[in-house]
Amino acid sequence: MAINLQQAIDIGKYLVTQRLKGRKRFPLVLMLEPLFRCNLACNGCGKIQHPPEILKQNLTPEQCFAAVEECGAPVVSIPGGEPLLHPQIDEIVRGLVQRKKYIYLCTNGLLLEKSLHKFQPSPYLTFSVHLDGMRELHDQCVDRQGVFDIAVKAIRAAKAQGFRVTTNTTIFKDTDPKEMQAFFDFLETLNTDGMMISPGYSYEWAPDQEHFLKREQAHALFREILAPHQSGKKNWNFNHNPLFLDFLTGEKDYECTPWGSPSYSVLGWQRPCYLLNEGYYATFKELLEDTDWSQYGRASGNPKCADCMVHCGYEPTAAMDAMQPQNIARSLGTVFGK
Repeated sequence: MAINLQQAIDIGKYLVTQRLKGRKRFPLVLMLEPLFRCNLACNGCGKIQHPPEILKQNLTPEQCFAAVEECGAPVVSIPGGEPLLHPQIDEIVRGLVQRKKYIYLCTNGLLLEKSLHKFQPSPYLTFSVHLDGMRELHDQCVDRQGVFDIAVKAIRAAKAQGFRVTTNTTIFKDTDPKEMQAFFDFLETLNTDGMMISPGYSYEWAPDQEHFLKREQAHALFREILAPHQSGKKNWNFNHNPLFLDFLTGEKDYECTPWGSPSYSVLGWQRPCYLLNEGYYATFKELLEDTDWSQYGRASGNPKCADCMVHCGYEPTAAMDAMQPQNIARSLGTVFGK
């Protein structure tokens, strides 16, 4: 079961409540970045390009809790940088669990096994381990040998201690569909709690701009990769709404929901979304009310948005579509592994 039943119920109640209150714009996932520094230097990452004085900074637990309360999203994703480098990450996680937020702590896995003693298994906590493919491909993507083996060992250790673990895979232009399918088969042997996938998205600051996918390239590639799953020949355990997978393959034509996954970091509330470097607001209210949202998303004509298909913008759209009567049964099937 990729998404646990209580989580599905709580998120469904949240979405219905927002609609009953007449809110047109509301967050689903808070991207909480307590630090930008990392112990890897992946070519596709724009976060570690910040200047040293920014990379040295951490959000305090109190700042994290204030952002979570201010935003109100039921899900909190903690990316980075590498969150396990934060000296108070265990305190931050404990506080979020107490607030009954569903946490996805994103990690490259290098520090995971030695950090497990800091945390307690909980239905509210999931470790999301970054793996971009089998050993050779993943180590190439993160530009360091041996990372794949360390991460896989950490996944096994976390599962043995009762933690929820998912994987997070970014798929780039030169990905071999057969190799990715074999990788999904391998992940199934780890008994994880689901796989998350996303097209490689173009950070403006990322050193490597050559391997990001254009929209039509992404549709074609995902159609080929996911063909066994979509036809029922494979039952890979994705931690996604099935409608989002339909979007990846081009069966659904969605518009971005850029306010669905706001990002808060040491610099403040990023505007307008996780991927664009257009400044920051001091409060979530300013982000929501002062941003000209008509300037973002594919329909806006903004060239920066033309090819983006990243999950932080389109998963919220799929979540709202899942609430339509004709889609409810299929979406619930994901919860029960169907």
